[in-house]
Amino acid sequence: MAELTQPLLILAAALFGLALGQAPQLAAGAEGLVLPLLMVMLTGVFLRVPLRGLGGAFRNLRFTGLSLGLNFLWTPLFGWLLGALFLRGQPDLRIGLLMLLVTPCTDWYLVFTGLARGDVRLGAALLPWHLVLQLLLLPLYLLLLAGTLVPLPPGALAESVVWALALPLAAATLVRTLARRTGRGARLEALLPTLEPLQLAALCGAIAATFASQGGALLAQPEVALQLLPPLLLFFAVNFALALRLGRAAGLSKAARTGLVFATLARNSPVALAVAVTAFPGRPLVALALIVGPLVELPVLALVSRLLPLVRRSRGAAGAS
Repeated sequence: MAELTQPLLILAAALFGLALGQAPQLAAGAEGLVLPLLMVMLTGVFLRVPLRGLGGAFRNLRFTGLSLGLNFLWTPLFGWLLGALFLRGQPDLRIGLLMLLVTPCTDWYLVFTGLARGDVRLGAALLPWHLVLQLLLLPLYLLLLAGTLVPLPPGALAESVVWALALPLAAATLVRTLARRTGRGARLEALLPTLEPLQLAALCGAIAATFASQGGALLAQPEVALQLLPPLLLFFAVNFALALRLGRAAGLSKAARTGLVFATLARNSPVALAVAVTAFPGRPLVALALIVGPLVELPVLALVSRLLPLVRRSRGAAGAS
């Protein structure tokens, strides 16, 4: 399964990029490949999120309200606090961590929800809201929070969002509209799963190009990646417990609570990475945080998908006794 092997592929792409970066000619040309590859990847991601389903999420107000509140109100504040506690003196890592944490996932968390026997239908209803709100709010979060750490002109930020996010979204919307109007909507839906290998290849290519172009700066301080582990692990631990407790307090079913956990934990590093490479040129540590993130996140999600059924069974046994 691509989602479960993705951390290894990302790590391999990073190492391959570092090796390529040792050749000055390759390193010089690699930077220009990052944004086009990410735009290709994001167009595929956006194609798989039908925005016409926005109203479906509010058929369960408690689930939707909790998920959106956790992702777009609590998590930005918690991400800022984690950066302030663990990454003082590392503004670029703080920005990268913040960008990772404020962009909830728009695809693979459904796989882990299914593996843990959660309510995939409820989780899928959140997808268009995750996409729309992070596109709208990411620039605002950066201006309000990251703008206090490094200079961030609003014009440059707006330009990066247009190139990295708005154009892929427009391309995906155009393809969907043309397919629907020409009666080929069903054929497009059937083709979408075949795009996953292309998306993954484009993501790995962008990561390899990032490490090739910025490898010198990253190799000069390899220990910084380890500084991201404590805040990331604390984020997953706290949000795991918080989502379970709030879901139980709200009276959600066990399957819905499982969906809430994965919607709260999974992050959308490709979207954040696309903005980072355009909004923060010359700051490779911002991109590094967004590449390290999935290397920690996906094994954690796999572990949680095994842990949640055990938690449910233990609580059920305790309740029966």
